[in-house]
Amino acid sequence: MLRLQGITWEHKRAVRPLEALNLAFKKQRPDVEINWNTRPLSGFEFDPIDHLAINNDLIIYDHPFCGRVHTTGCLINMDEILEMAGGSTSYVGPSMDSYCYGGNSWAIPVDAACQVAAYRPDLLSNLDHEIPLTWDDACLLAEKCATRGLTACIGLNGVHALMTFFSLCANLGQPFASDNCGPSENNSAIPEALEQMRRFLILCRAPVLDWNSIELQEQLSSSDELVYCPAVYGFSTYGEGDRQNKLAFAHFPGLEKSNSNAGSTIGGAGLGISTRVLDNPSRCEAAIEYASLAASPLVQSSVFSTHHGQPACLEAWRNDQIDLTFNRFFSATKATIESSWIRPRYHGYLRFQAIGGNLIEAHLRGDLSEKEFLLRLYKLDADCRDNPNPNQKSLF
Repeated sequence: MLRLQGITWEHKRAVRPLEALNLAFKKQRPDVEINWNTRPLSGFEFDPIDHLAINNDLIIYDHPFCGRVHTTGCLINMDEILEMAGGSTSYVGPSMDSYCYGGNSWAIPVDAACQVAAYRPDLLSNLDHEIPLTWDDACLLAEKCATRGLTACIGLNGVHALMTFFSLCANLGQPFASDNCGPSENNSAIPEALEQMRRFLILCRAPVLDWNSIELQEQLSSSDELVYCPAVYGFSTYGEGDRQNKLAFAHFPGLEKSNSNAGSTIGGAGLGISTRVLDNPSRCEAAIEYASLAASPLVQSSVFSTHHGQPACLEAWRNDQIDLTFNRFFSATKATIESSWIRPRYHGYLRFQAIGGNLIEAHLRGDLSEKEFLLRLYKLDADCRDNPNPNQKSLF
């Protein structure tokens, strides 16, 4: 029996589709056994991918690691697999583009997400207020919630605060940073984004600085006081029928009035193959076959979507039955993900993301002035670009 080892992140949206995929693959390759280990969301966001590639054949990971992948050579190029599966146009928004770096494709997109709005339709209907289209609308809704003993909310713990900051800057047409160059201190979107985040935070009567995306949606779906969140990495699973209080989702309400849903920061997940399989032709063949099956639009629209998955293939996002299963998550957010923004992926960026998330949380808590926060953030970005691995004791 040939055995492959994989690692993913710990949530039914990530695990259940892979378990179902294993069963489908078993029919194709009964001689292969695949075992998936999990790690928490924080590990998915920060565990160095070249370290994971030492002991794993298959890795579910986030696209900002692509620069590190390109530099270390820890994953194989997936271009041929993608071509066999229909090419890069088979995926929603920039899901595929986010894994293209340095002239190669480093993953099969198997999950698609970006920051969108989430809300409790049962509570919102009692407020006589439309779903917000802009950040101003979202603040008005938050004010109305307060008059009824309710509250708006948002997950601003660490890196999740940084993602909202990124989304607002990109929405204003001036992204904070890119792969090719660092941020400009003359970027007028930066102070505006910070001001608007503080404006919304003041209106939240909940410990939102302690919540990540999953914790936010758990709280939103279980509490009868939380009504609406303007920016969170949407989990379609919270719209499924097994939830006592199903969430509904809507477009990201940005600051730019003419194109309010543009610029949301894309997330999602991709399936990569470790170069360690190259030492064993049989192992390599099996890993490629498994990834090819995962890349199939038919598989993502059937196996993935019927097992709590949030597929990346465009076919699934256009499927009315899948949309209904997840309380219209896909149709409600498709325009947002199609106009979403890709984070920097340079080697060293993940250290910036980790420390930068802590800095913006400290600013929002009142522990850092805006001036000091920005000085440290600019310096950090420059340092992470120049010194991606400053010492062995650093985060990366």
